[in-house]
Amino acid sequence: MFRQLTETVLVSPQISVEDVALAKSMGVSFILNNRPEGESPDQTPGDEVARAAEAAGIGYAAVPVNHSGFAPWQLDGMDEALGQLSTGGKLLAYCRSGTRSTLLWALSRARAGEDPDQLADVASAAGYDLSPVRQIMDTLAAAPK
Repeated sequence: MFRQLTETVLVSPQISVEDVALAKSMGVSFILNNRPEGESPDQTPGDEVARAAEAAGIGYAAVPVNHSGFAPWQLDGMDEALGQLSTGGKLLAYCRSGTRSTLLWALSRARAGEDPDQLADVASAAGYDLSPVRQIMDTLAAAPK
């Protein structure tokens, strides 16, 4: 269910409260919810996941991404979640399928100066296609830091 992008970043489709324990057993120390509330009637509400994460000693934040695209504040949210790993642990980012979480991760890393080709390879190995945001990644990677 969880797909590994890097040694410290996992992405996933919608998780349940029960999945929080599995995430904890895999070394996850922070969960990032990229799914807007009420996107579908069968999704686990974010506040339930947040309570389960808190009970497990896992950090939690919600940075919802809908299908209208990505904004700088969302990339900032991914950066902040990744920053939570400075003392170790792993990040689990989830949405409906894991795609938006992967795209957001790739945009964040491209903005940080990472190579878009390498990011695309990493995402592809996990089963995700970055082509919908590739032009934006290239622009972000080329921007002065």
